[in-house]
Formats: sequence, C-alpha cells, structure tokens
Amino acid sequence: MTEASVVICAHTLDRWDELNAAVASVHAQTRPAREIYVVTDYNEVLRERAESEIEGVRVVPNTKEPGLSGGRMTGADLVTAEVVAFLDDDAIADPRWLEELLQAYENPNVLGAGGSVEPMWRELPPSWFPGEFGWVIGCTYNGMPVQNGRIRNPIGANMSVRREVLYRAGGFASQMGRQKAGFSISSKAKAGGKAESCEETEFCIRAARLHPGGYFAYRPGARVQHIVPAQRGTWRYFVHRCLVEGTAKGVLTDLTGTKDGLSSEGRYVREVLPQAVMHNLGAAMRGDTGAARRALVIVAGLVITAFAYGKTRVERRRSNSARIDAVF
Repeated sequence: MTEASVVICAHTLDRWDELNAAVASVHAQTRPAREIYVVTDYNEVLRERAESEIEGVRVVPNTKEPGLSGGRMTGADLVTAEVVAFLDDDAIADPRWLEELLQAYENPNVLGAGGSVEPMWRELPPSWFPGEFGWVIGCTYNGMPVQNGRIRNPIGANMSVRREVLYRAGGFASQMGRQKAGFSISSKAKAGGKAESCEETEFCIRAARLHPGGYFAYRPGARVQHIVPAQRGTWRYFVHRCLVEGTAKGVLTDLTGTKDGLSSEGRYVREVLPQAVMHNLGAAMRGDTGAARRALVIVAGLVITAFAYGKTRVERRRSNSARIDAVF
C-alpha cells in the first residue's frame, strides 16, 4: 500500500498557532502519514520551540537555500515514503486529505496529486474580492482549469508528488518561490523583481516533460483550508500579489516557454475573466452593491498582473542579450 510522508515548512513564530493546527490536522488523518517533518527556515528560535513543544513530528532546519523551495527539498531529502505531501504551515487538512491524495497513485501514470484549497477568512472577506482571484490568497480560484481530473500543477498549500519523480526532475528551482524568511505587508513587490511564486508550476512542467504520458491529478476531496488573515483582504495586498504573480510568470515563461508556462492562463484570460466581469455587471444592475467593484477589481487585477509579466519579460530579454554580448 502506498504511503505518504508529510513536509510542513515554517519560517516565523507569528504563525505558531497555525503551525500547531496544521500538525494536528495531519495527526488526525484517516490514512496516517508515515512521518511528519517540520522544516524551519533559518529561524533558530522557531526550531527550538517546535522541537521542544510539538509532539509526533521531526523538526529539522532548512539546510539548503533560504526560502520555501529549499525548505521543501530539505524535508524531501529525509522522508522515506514513496509519496511526499506538502502542507503549508497556515493550512488545515481535512481528515481524509491523505486518503484522497493517495488514491490517485493507484494509477501508475500519476506523477503527483493535489486537491482543493479553501479560504478560511479570519474576518469577513471584502465584498469587492472576486472568487476568480482566489490565487491571490493561495486558494483554488473560480475557473481553475481541470480536464478529466488532470491539472498542470497543484497549488503549493496542498500538493503531493512521487519522491522518485521529485528527484528525477531535480526538485524545486531555488530561483523561484518565497526566498526570504518572513513576509510583511509593507514589503514592496515590483514588476521585474524576484520570482516569489510559481515554483510548483515550473517543477510540474519539468516533471511532465521527463515523463511522457504522466500527469498531475486533481482530487477535489483532498481538501485543505488555508487561513487568510485580515491583512490579506486588503487592496494593498491584492496589488502586491498581482505584481508577484505577474513577475513570477515572466520568469516561468522564460524558463519553460510560453506554451507550457501559460497553458492554464489562456482560457482564464480569454473566457473566465470576461464572463466574470459580465456576470458581476449584471448583478450590479440588479442591486448587488459589491458586484460593480468586483468587476473593476477583475479588470485591475488582470492589468496589474499583465504589466508585471510584460515588464519582467522585457527585462529578462535585455539581461539575456547582455550576457550573450559579453560572451562574444
């Protein structure tokens, strides 16, 4: 019977209660994990406290590059099960989470599997927030493409992969994903900056290319709830994440090509968002006071993300040209 080991990466004491809730949810699984690793990202105070207070887990420090990609690979180096499941430190898994994920691996063509990520808002979500931008808060979004139970890549808060696939593909790229220990809403994201997202996407594209016929499965029953604090329900955070995503997509397509790098985004931009705008405008005419703002936010979010993407692509082309000129 296929087993899974679980890796939870943590980087700050600010999420101490959330981390404990995440661990408790893994302990409550109907299909127990073989082992649970908590990987702390260059935070000795967090490591020492987790080691002394959290029972039933193995606490280890990140021994690779600082950030989420390095932390995940640190944990993956230590696990012994055939499948590695990654859960965010601010996510709570449904009791059947692992059972649902592991059922996917009965098909030998499945390289990895993920499930739905539902928002657990600490406060009421703002009326202007559109469900089509659930990715802003790290959750499943309206219109996410799923074809015959297949997806391009799972969401990082709820992701699993065969350990042999992870290593054959070379793991998560260190130049992508969260690269600093901690995040503050005061952090300034800028177009053309570091790619602090899309590390799962880049990895899954690379893995699928190495395994013709293999795919990543979507298991809607493998649910997790992603805690959304009040600061993530602000316009400032929305803009920040749109800039981060656009920048990361610019780096991603430079690495993988636009065909694979934007394979899921084409229909989203052409169909999902326009339909959402029209739906909200219709709702606004019927008296829904938040609908008009949602329509405006959808347009603004697309423009901000596209701007960051385009700027990043231009800057990377210039950088690549400069390197070539330097060689010759």
